[in-house]
Amino acid sequence: MKNLLFLLFLGLSTIGVAQPSFVDYQKTYPRVATAVKSKEDTLKKQGAALGLEWPFKQIYIRSFKWDSQLEVWARNNNKEPYKLFKTYKVCAMAGSFGPKRIEGDYQVPEGFYYINEFDPKSSHHLSLGINYPNASDKILSDSLKPGGEIQIHGTCLTVGCIPIQNNQIEELYILAANAKTQGQDFIPVHIFPIRFNNKKSLESFARVTKDDQDVQRFAIKIKEVYDFFEDKKKLPLISINPKGEYIVML
Repeated sequence: MKNLLFLLFLGLSTIGVAQPSFVDYQKTYPRVATAVKSKEDTLKKQGAALGLEWPFKQIYIRSFKWDSQLEVWARNNNKEPYKLFKTYKVCAMAGSFGPKRIEGDYQVPEGFYYINEFDPKSSHHLSLGINYPNASDKILSDSLKPGGEIQIHGTCLTVGCIPIQNNQIEELYILAANAKTQGQDFIPVHIFPIRFNNKKSLESFARVTKDDQDVQRFAIKIKEVYDFFEDKKKLPLISINPKGEYIVML
């Protein structure tokens, strides 16, 4: 009877006690807390100027390897098109055109991913992990050593990740943590070899890959997603066939 009364008391004592949100939990780490304190108000004002409510409900990240750019798009709900919020310079690059296929190849992956890790104590200041190898990579990459631990992070060093400046990863980390708190468990990260509407980038891609038809075919396929988004500012559904090839559900 005493045990029953104790359990009842314990249950009643927790009623009405709100659990900390994901972003509140992240703010228990000093780097994140400092970043939020110094940057959140500015991000809020910059978003308001674009008609984006704070905190942003959904974000989309896409990066262009050859152009050394990382874009952050945002929107208020599923019915709205995405709006370009920020473009950051990727401050170091490893590898060349083509997807990552084996550990130690120094390649930045190409394809369609999502954020699967928040690291507030990263050796690269702050970092956001992406889910390489994804389902396609697991079929097409080396079966024993495909590589892993691909991140968007601070500090300008890389052997296959996407580095941006520390003040920029602080902004992106805050945006991603808030989006997750708002219910966006799937934050897409699309990585393309080039910005396909840039003439110089297209010329460089053609020159470097002229003898590599596999890389060319892969780029043609993922370009379908780039074109769809450029036209509609929304993301298509993307599937993977038994060969590991991306299938764009237009």
